[in-house]
Amino acid sequence: MGEVDGSKILAESLKSQGVEYVFGIVGIPIIELGMAIQQAGIKYIGMRNEQSACYAAQAIGYLTRKPAVCLVVPGPGLLHCTGGMANAQINGWPLLVISGACPEDHEGIGGFQECSQVELSRPYCKYSARPPNAYLIPQHVEKAVRLATYGRPGVSYLDFPANLLNIQVPVSKVHAYHVCPTPPLVWPDEAAITASVKAIMSAKKPLVIVGKGAAYCRSEKQVRQLIEQTNLPVLSTPMGKGVVSDNSIQNVASARTLALQEADVILLLGARLNWILHFGRPPRFKKDVFIIQVDICPEELHNSVLAGVPIQADVSVTAGRLLETFVKNNWRFKECNEWWTQLRKKSEQNLKAVSIMSSDVSVPLNYYTVFHHIQQVIPQDCIVVSEGANTMDIGRTMLLNILPRHRLDAGTFGTMGVGLGFAIAAALWCQDFSPKKRVLCVEGDSAFGFSGMEVETMFRYKLPVVIIIVNNNGIYSGLDKEVWNELINSGDATKLVPPTSLTPSIHYEKIMSLFGGKGFFVTTVPDLKDAVKEAFKIVDQPTVINVMINTSADRKPQTFNWLTESKL
Repeated sequence: MGEVDGSKILAESLKSQGVEYVFGIVGIPIIELGMAIQQAGIKYIGMRNEQSACYAAQAIGYLTRKPAVCLVVPGPGLLHCTGGMANAQINGWPLLVISGACPEDHEGIGGFQECSQVELSRPYCKYSARPPNAYLIPQHVEKAVRLATYGRPGVSYLDFPANLLNIQVPVSKVHAYHVCPTPPLVWPDEAAITASVKAIMSAKKPLVIVGKGAAYCRSEKQVRQLIEQTNLPVLSTPMGKGVVSDNSIQNVASARTLALQEADVILLLGARLNWILHFGRPPRFKKDVFIIQVDICPEELHNSVLAGVPIQADVSVTAGRLLETFVKNNWRFKECNEWWTQLRKKSEQNLKAVSIMSSDVSVPLNYYTVFHHIQQVIPQDCIVVSEGANTMDIGRTMLLNILPRHRLDAGTFGTMGVGLGFAIAAALWCQDFSPKKRVLCVEGDSAFGFSGMEVETMFRYKLPVVIIIVNNNGIYSGLDKEVWNELINSGDATKLVPPTSLTPSIHYEKIMSLFGGKGFFVTTVPDLKDAVKEAFKIVDQPTVINVMINTSADRKPQTFNWLTESKL
């Protein structure tokens, strides 16, 4: 039967567990492992930065419910991707990180890139281990995949010293391990379903909030039917958008503040009461709001506030059981209800205010005008990736999602730098599962700087991502060229230039000339619309559209800021 090395055992184990994508940067001692992965029939995507590789791998995990691998070299390579590991763990996305390590006989005496990797990874993982020998590699791979996908999804880390990857062992002694079964569905307690329906039916101002947990568990069919049948008002968290279409008549995103502040009963589907939802506390929520909390993770129940009905269960089966019970009771929240009247009136007021800003086409442009005219010309079903400060926050309200898992952004951890990695993953997903679908990556100029060289990765793999950089010369806000020149000519720039400022009017689109691609520099609405239309016609390479906006452009005044402090 011959012999086989650890790299091949690992590659074949990943293949047997259903891993389809590996993102990484190779070097000693994982070069041969990268080749073995391709020989096993797994797609390998070479990235330019370990963080981007980690972001891409976790985004594929979210889109497919199967963990992808982030493959990195020891020491600095692994440390570079810890930010991505933390992001995946906090987002609840499945991810498997694999790193090489120095040979075990070099440990403790200053081995090349020696690092306590298993221990360092443990705070950012559900499982962190080093297989003790080559024969146990299949068992550890199965466990890593299982723990990454069961319960609340998260990160697994496996550590492989060079000697373990290179060792030759008899094929006859390597035993295949069972394939990790699909995670079981967790069904809700029937008493909790009855209590939930009773609470909603008696509510004067009910509200449903849909989170990205509902998107991850593929609950859109059941949740949409529930909302349409009951006529309950619904809001979505940023990556929960699309589970219920943004175009749904029950969507009250335009009256978000009013909906949260006055709802007396809230059905929380796969969303957490963390900073994104202002912890479920006053002044953003009613002091005595009754919350029905549905979450796959029992530890999340009662977080921040005490839930009226806690339900540890899968969102899809819970929404289905709620729907069946409402139908049995022949109940529907009437359109003529005073709550609906309040919400519709507030929505109209807010949409009118946004419309005024969106119609202002004077140069330099503002955020609302840019997003309004982008929305008019992009495909309705494209996947939107977004990051930045105002760029992401305003884009969430202006760029609509009609389908679930079609928005990827900074997420629960608020991580900047995720954009291009997420876009690469989304474009690969489109290639394999929906070839006609496109990816739009909307970046602030600061956010683009985190991972701009991943444009080369997109070219290498012929990924037609449309990148739009909303450029205001800074972080939150910047300076125009005249003020900038006055400052840098007045003395020491390190003491005079504001920390939020970047070099004004950078032509980011010219990065495309490095690869023979096409970029657009845009200052007006007609040029913006023409550029977006042309970019979506390009099907074999990425495009960058650099849109200059007012350096002091801001968002619509908010009753409460995004990080509203709770007043107890």
